Amino acid sequence: MTFLQMLLIAVVQGITEFLPISSSGHLILISVFTGFEDQGPMIDIAVHVGSLLAIIVYFFKDVMGLARGGFASVGIGANNPGAKAERKLFWWIVLGTVPAVIFGFAIKLGFLDAFVRSQFGLEIGTEGLMDALRITDLIAVNLIFYGILLGLADYFGKEDKTFEQMTWRDGLLVGMAQALALIPGTSRSGVTMTAARLLGYGRFEAARFSFLLSIPAVAGAGVLIIPDLLEADSALLVEALITGVMTFIAAFATMAFLMNFLKRASMLVFVLYRIAMGCALLYFF
Repeated sequence: MTFLQMLLIAVVQGITEFLPISSSGHLILISVFTGFEDQGPMIDIAVHVGSLLAIIVYFFKDVMGLARGGFASVGIGANNPGAKAERKLFWWIVLGTVPAVIFGFAIKLGFLDAFVRSQFGLEIGTEGLMDALRITDLIAVNLIFYGILLGLADYFGKEDKTFEQMTWRDGLLVGMAQALALIPGTSRSGVTMTAARLLGYGRFEAARFSFLLSIPAVAGAGVLIIPDLLEADSALLVEALITGVMTFIAAFATMAFLMNFLKRASMLVFVLYRIAMGCALLYFF
């Protein structure tokens, strides 16, 4: 990979990871529009880890609260003020992560490929189902479909719940929505914000929970590719590291902008962007 390609991937990832417009879809489209060779899943994970670090730094206070909740669950600091609430939120994040973990392992171990072949008779080739889904038409349809859902949820959704009021049911439902984001064009932040808005959380609170929920999901995705990392050559590892660092810088700046934006504006601009981009992709490709 050239430095220009790494920079372009990092900037696109840093901007689109936190905007509800599908980072994975945009990363795939880089190769379509520029002629660059597809960066592959390892670089995809590297840029997501850069985004993960940006979340941890930006929401450091919340992350520390969740960490205290985890320790309180095993009896460490269980009597501290606020320990009960922090412990509850910690477990709601864990519960919300379960669907994505199950889906991720089903993909990694080939169970999902086998299920699709047996139940639907689809021939998806040796590359696997998720690689087969990295096609422009599907990205376009998902951009439009989930964009419309986001618009409806944002327009009709109430704003009477905060992150601290979350229940196990809400955490699980948002987590189930997050599992859908493994399909390119869906948008992890977009689909989780959609679910949270439908459940009555305000825009700022929906984004806050969405980003915190991504921490274990992205970390888990990184664990799944450890065998691939051990087999990768040094040049690819260096490329992944450089791209991840640049992604962190772009992601942190974008996150600061988005959280301030959501305090005073709706999701409409992102809905219109998704629909316009999806229609353009269907027309040209």
